[in-house]
Amino acid sequence: MVLWFLLALPLIASALSLWPSERRSLPGVVTVLATGAQVVLALAVVGRCASGVMVTALSGWVSCDAFGALVLALCSLAGFTAAIFSIGFTRRATQPMEAARVRRYFARFNLFLVSVLAVPLMANVALVWIAVALTTLLSLFLVSFERSAQALEAAWKYAVLTSMGAALALFGVLVLYWAMRRGGSEEFTWSGLAAAAGVMPPVLVKTAFLFMLVGYGTKAALVPFHAWLPDVYSQAPMPICALLSVVETTALPYVLVRLLPIFPGEASDGAGTWLVIFGLLSTGGAALLLVQVKDLKRLFAYSTIENAGMILTAAGLGGAAGYGSVYQLMTHALVKPFCFFAAGAVLLFAGTTEIAAVQGLGRRSPMAGAALLAGALAATGAPPFALFLSELSILRGGAMDHRLLVVALLTLFIVAAFCAVTYHVTRMVFGKASATGPVPAFPSSYALALGVAFLPVAALGVSLPSPIEHLLRLAASTLAR
Repeated sequence: MVLWFLLALPLIASALSLWPSERRSLPGVVTVLATGAQVVLALAVVGRCASGVMVTALSGWVSCDAFGALVLALCSLAGFTAAIFSIGFTRRATQPMEAARVRRYFARFNLFLVSVLAVPLMANVALVWIAVALTTLLSLFLVSFERSAQALEAAWKYAVLTSMGAALALFGVLVLYWAMRRGGSEEFTWSGLAAAAGVMPPVLVKTAFLFMLVGYGTKAALVPFHAWLPDVYSQAPMPICALLSVVETTALPYVLVRLLPIFPGEASDGAGTWLVIFGLLSTGGAALLLVQVKDLKRLFAYSTIENAGMILTAAGLGGAAGYGSVYQLMTHALVKPFCFFAAGAVLLFAGTTEIAAVQGLGRRSPMAGAALLAGALAATGAPPFALFLSELSILRGGAMDHRLLVVALLTLFIVAAFCAVTYHVTRMVFGKASATGPVPAFPSSYALALGVAFLPVAALGVSLPSPIEHLLRLAASTLAR
């Protein structure tokens, strides 16, 4: 029943958010309470899956293993912190929202969260495609929430490009279903496909994989299918950027790497090679684009693409690096919401996210400056933050398996991204303050969201508790091939 509650809670919260009330704070309070309950339920699912139990609500349709539970917990936590930050966003000092807009925002926020949580909860591969498609459909109205011409253009580009990707992924799903039936299997689930890996026709399996890689890769904004992502991030509200970043580097890579077990023997090497190619292309392309970026939200957008590429590269390498892939997936899902919350604080105190227009942020608001600097260092894998350990795990795993060329390229791209991001951010934080006028108060919801999001980023950078390491190894074991 717990899986049904996880899907029902945001639906109930969405309906309650639309309830006409004189209290503008009601939709936000309802959403924070609902997302907090989702975190508790997700952790309960994690606890059961960590003991090796498959949590099932409807056999063959809705269930969750260790890997799904990890993604579920990460998405729930991102939803919780984004809901807290959204309270301050809807109460912003400049152009505060009227009550009707606040209700619509939180109603759409909760509906979007339903689709995000459904991705790891769906066991049937066709239902996973529907859940991924819904993440696009239900986030469109949030991307264009500001109702500016730029926001509408970004939402239109987002809809067109990701819908084309969804069509390609759907064709891949249908071919994979055909391959499963040709192999004599009846269960179109992740576990059912893995069990039928040796008997499905290799030509059909490879064809399905390539179509799904390109289709889902478009939604994950892998290079060269990434054109929509920077535009969307530059226009979407900050809390929505935080949620979208988790979708792109957690839910979508989760779907792609779960395809690896369907390739037995030599065929798995072919699938892994494709993941390495697209992963390195995305990591390197994003690192180069970070050098010339001019907007802070676009900077974190390219950082998201870079990390998605790193996750897929590690998954493609397999072996010891496969564990690092799951580790990186977790740490980035924890880091990136904090980065966008820090960017929200920059917008509040500087009035813009244009990099050249912001200087001396640390003087104008020490808390906002410290948050931005910490977010930049955490996102680039600098010690002592969690991403440093996961990137080190990937490089170490690749070196152990003698994939030295891939390790060298990843190291080069990581260093390039670090230099580019720190160059831009240090210019914004230090120096003479560029903004003038009275300094606004730091909203308590901003501070709370930053604090909750930062805690695991810092704590997991010091050490990885054995229960979490056990969960990561269980999740990585589901990708073994």
